[in-house]
This record gives sequence, C-alpha cells and structure tokens, in this order.
Amino acid sequence: MSEVEGWSGRVDQPEEASTRRWHQWVRAVDAGAAPGVALLGFACDEGVRRNHGRLGAKDGPAALRKMLSNLPTLDDTPLYDAGTVHCDDGDLEAAQQRYAETLAALLDGGHFAVGMGGGHEIAFASWLGLARHLGSRKPRVAIVNIDAHFDLRQQAEGSSGTPFLQAIEHAHTLGIDLQYHVYGISAAANTRVLFDTADRLGVHYVRDDEIGILNLQQHIADLRARLADVDVIYQTIDIDGLPHAMAPGVSAPAARGVPMEIVEPLLDAVAATGKLWLLDVAELSPPLDRDNVTARVAARLIHRVSHAVMRARAG
Repeated sequence: MSEVEGWSGRVDQPEEASTRRWHQWVRAVDAGAAPGVALLGFACDEGVRRNHGRLGAKDGPAALRKMLSNLPTLDDTPLYDAGTVHCDDGDLEAAQQRYAETLAALLDGGHFAVGMGGGHEIAFASWLGLARHLGSRKPRVAIVNIDAHFDLRQQAEGSSGTPFLQAIEHAHTLGIDLQYHVYGISAAANTRVLFDTADRLGVHYVRDDEIGILNLQQHIADLRARLADVDVIYQTIDIDGLPHAMAPGVSAPAARGVPMEIVEPLLDAVAATGKLWLLDVAELSPPLDRDNVTARVAARLIHRVSHAVMRARAG
C-alpha cells in the first residue's frame, strides 16, 4: 500500500523493481527531493461551468490516480504526488494562482510536472506556474496542445474556453516569446472568429481531418522543425480531442477526433526534444465516462509521456 492517499492496487510477487507498479513507488513530494516525475491535481469544474459545458471534470484527478496506480514503473525515476488544488467556491482565479504556486515550486525542484485536471482552465494555471518559475528569464516557449478546440475565446472572465488567449496575452506583458501549436482542431467545433483569432495571433494549427497515418511523418517533421529553436515546451492534452469511442467521458465529445495512433507519435516527438518541462491532461469527466475508458486513455498518455521525458533527460 502506498504512503500517499488515493493510490492502491495489485502487488505482484516477488516484490522487486521488475514487478513494481506506480502505487508502490509514488511518494509525497518534499522540499529537496531528488528530481523526478511530480503529479499535481486540479479538481475544478468552474471553467467548464463558465463555458456552459457538462460538469464532472473536478473528479478527474481522483480517477487518474486510480487508473495510474496499476501501471508499471519502467525505470527507477522517483515518482511523487504533490496533492490536489481544489476549486470549490467558484473562485477560479484564486485556485489557478494556488495551483501555479505549487507547480512553480515543483519546477524549481527540477521535477517534470504533470497536471491532472479538471477542465482545460488548468492550462492557464499551468502557464502561470511556468511563468512564475521562469522569473526574469525570457526563453522561447512553445505550448503544444492536442485539442478539438482552440480555447482562444475572448470573454469577460476566464473559463475552459479562454486559457490560451490568456496565456498569450500574459506572455506578451512579460516579454516572453510564446508560440502556440494545436493539433486536432475541428472545423465543426470552432466559430469563424476563433479561426480568425488564431490566424491573427500566428497560431499553428492542424485540423483533425488534415492529419492521418499517411502524412503523420510529414507533420512530425514539421513539428520538430518548429520546436528546434524553442527553449521550453509545455504540452497539454484535452482528452476531448480524441475520438468519442476512445474518450466518451468528456464535457464535449468529438465527432471525429485524433486517434491514439496519431496522438502518441506526436507526443513522442515532443518528449524526445528534451525540452518538455510540464504536461497536463484536461477535461476527463468521470461521471460521463463508461467503464473508465477515458480515464484509462488519459492515464496511458501520462505514463507514456512521463517515461519518455525522463529517458530524454537521461540522454
């Protein structure tokens, strides 16, 4: 049984490194802990509520811990759980600031930070945490998003539909060169003003009907070229960017989506750069999930990217 609440699972015999699962390896993170993979939950429905979506994302962190528990450890990288930031009072902005503060501390400690949402409002909180960690430094930063939606809405208050416009505007005030690349955009799920906004801001986007197995390597080569001059990468995954059959438990299921055989190689290419500092997964909504299908997909992606990042760091 893990020392950290929310983690439990099967124990294989003999109990040794080769049979170890995440629930046996995860520990609470302390100041000065050796750099590793550090998980941080964001239990929040407020952004989805403000964006008029179906609620349930606040249960995402607990469901992800459950699905991650039985996954195998592939190496001896330290694995930590930094807890969960809750938004129970409707004050999204305060919750995002609390999350950002904790995330920045994890990055300060040299950890690869993995955010577990929550709605996609986690993305602005993640950006704020990264910006806090950078301080006065002004590296070239790229956000790579797997998503059916741009999330570039102009609204009076932040929501799950605004985080990347908020991040771009915030980066501009700091003088940080921030690129935004998004894969899986649905022409049926974004209004013309969102496409116009993306074009005005210089966003690089690929529609869900523009990427497939036959041209995947071309898109991967293009992504690598775009990331070549970047110093820091933040990867975010909106699970609603995957097909409905693979990810039914989301606020806004995709009519088409981008399947795992496309998503995983894209994520592998980003991780292989050695520049990926943080990842988050958003929009898992357990009350809308069936047989934990979506939670299992999200956990698999976290598992894959985390190990790929640590391999890249090890050289």
